[in-house]
Amino acid sequence: MELSVRANGELAWKSAVMGGRLSAGWHSISGRTMQQNEFELLGPVTHVEVIATRGRIREVENLRELFGPGRWRKLKGIADIRFPNGVRCRAEVHWHEAHGIGRRKLKIKEILEWL
Repeated sequence: MELSVRANGELAWKSAVMGGRLSAGWHSISGRTMQQNEFELLGPVTHVEVIATRGRIREVENLRELFGPGRWRKLKGIADIRFPNGVRCRAEVHWHEAHGIGRRKLKIKEILEWL
C-alpha cells in the first residue's frame, strides 16, 4: 500500500486490496472509512464513548461468528496514530469490543489534526 498527503492536507492511499474487496486506484480519507490494520496506535485512546450495545450493533452476528460470543459494544474515542509511511495524526477512531475478547475492527472515522 502506498500513502501520500495531498496538497489540501487530505490523506490518500493506493491499494490493490481494501477490506477483502478488490479495488484499484487511489482512495482518499474524505467520504470513506480507512480499513483496519493500516495504522498503528501511538498511545492510549482518550475520550472514549459507547455508541451502541448488543442488538443496536449492525454487525453483532458477524462479530460473534468471527470472535466468539460476548457482550459486544461499539465505541469511539480520540487517538494518536501513525501510518505505514510514518505520517502521524490525531484521529477519531471507532471499534468493537467485548469483555474477555478485547478491541476488534479498529477504524479511522475522521482525522482531526496532523502531528
